[in-house]
Amino acid sequence: MIPMTLAELAAVVGGTVHGDAATRVTGPAYVDSRAPEPDGLFVAVVGDHVDGHEYAAGAHAVLGSRPTPAPTVVVEDPVTALGRLARHVVDAVDPVVLALTGSQGKTGTKDYLAHVLTGAGATVATSGNHNNEIGVPLTVLRAGSGTRYLVVEMGARGVGHVAYLCRLAPPRIATVLNVGTAHLSEFGTREQIAVAKGEILEALPPEGVAILNADDDLVAAMADRTDARVLTFGTAGDVRWRAVRFDDLGRPSFELGHAGEWHPVTLTQSGAHQVANAAAAAALAIAAGLQPRTVAERLGTAVPASRWRMELHERADGLVVVNDAYNANPASMTAALDALAQLGSRRSGRTVAVLGEMLELGEGATAAHHDVGRHAARTGVDLLVTVGPGAAPLADGAESYEGWQGEARRTAGRDEALAEVRENVAPDDVVLVKASRGAALEHVADGLLKEEETSQ
Repeated sequence: MIPMTLAELAAVVGGTVHGDAATRVTGPAYVDSRAPEPDGLFVAVVGDHVDGHEYAAGAHAVLGSRPTPAPTVVVEDPVTALGRLARHVVDAVDPVVLALTGSQGKTGTKDYLAHVLTGAGATVATSGNHNNEIGVPLTVLRAGSGTRYLVVEMGARGVGHVAYLCRLAPPRIATVLNVGTAHLSEFGTREQIAVAKGEILEALPPEGVAILNADDDLVAAMADRTDARVLTFGTAGDVRWRAVRFDDLGRPSFELGHAGEWHPVTLTQSGAHQVANAAAAAALAIAAGLQPRTVAERLGTAVPASRWRMELHERADGLVVVNDAYNANPASMTAALDALAQLGSRRSGRTVAVLGEMLELGEGATAAHHDVGRHAARTGVDLLVTVGPGAAPLADGAESYEGWQGEARRTAGRDEALAEVRENVAPDDVVLVKASRGAALEHVADGLLKEEETSQ
């Protein structure tokens, strides 16, 4: 964050200082009092269950709606004030803002892009799930005077949400990666999701660049929602790929093409869907002025920057565990199952899918789980373990697939699922663990990776 006194900060957000107005904030803003930032700004948010003001004692400085024991800028709404502060920092630093939205692939694409751009200049990118009205400002406020690129992941929970986030961090380059079925419970239809996601393109200036997925019909149709230059990615996009192949751990190699140039890329993460993520990142980086050859070279050195996303782990006895427990929707779940099948085809053991519930799917949730279960059976998964009652339709779907030779087992929760898998895997097997964030299935993956007790 650019250094500011509380008096200066109050002037920006329209607040009043309680305490020492000369207190100088030089560190980032944060909302979790358990992870304070040195010389940072604690934003005291009042939530449904927790009031941040009650944890402000000991903070260097606070932005809140009432005075605290620490020097505090008092405002009517700390979240709104946080957004104003973020916009002030963007205007002062003037980085190249690259914004991403989509139903899936945002984090993977963001991580690839941030790695590529870091080779060209100081880069700040979204961490964790900071893609909402609190998270986006927290990302922006990590930028300083030397920041050249600001990579911002933007989520949408309704029409107008992305437009608001774009006012906090106006993009020069923006992409809609895809329009899927995640968050159907909020939007109702894919078309309504497209309306909300496309707001990111409407925020672009005429001299900006819109990056569109040529393989997604609803995204490709968004070209008329912006006056910016359009650059596409996809199997037939301006940035495309060919000659995809996989190693024994399912990591893809391919040729990346743009404007008649083709350059080899070998990724360090597993799954065919990583190719599209990398191509989207490449299109964004090329739009920012990087050369395709440089982009391809940097993609090949990118390692996972975000946890629990197709994390590959090999236990001492040879068991491979793929921890993809961060989030899930039908598209990402099927992509992960395809990756599991790819991994299993290179090993002599079985494929095991430990799947939890996909949340926020609305009225079609049962049917969506059923379809994903059928896809699991279609890929030939040997053992499907569902976690919790909400995930049981996955097993129903798999068992309805004619000719499936595998087995489905329904468990009540994480502990039962972990015990079930521990008793039924062998060293050459591959286990995929995936669900929506609320299921917290990383505990199952972690449990599998722990050394077996000597008594077992």
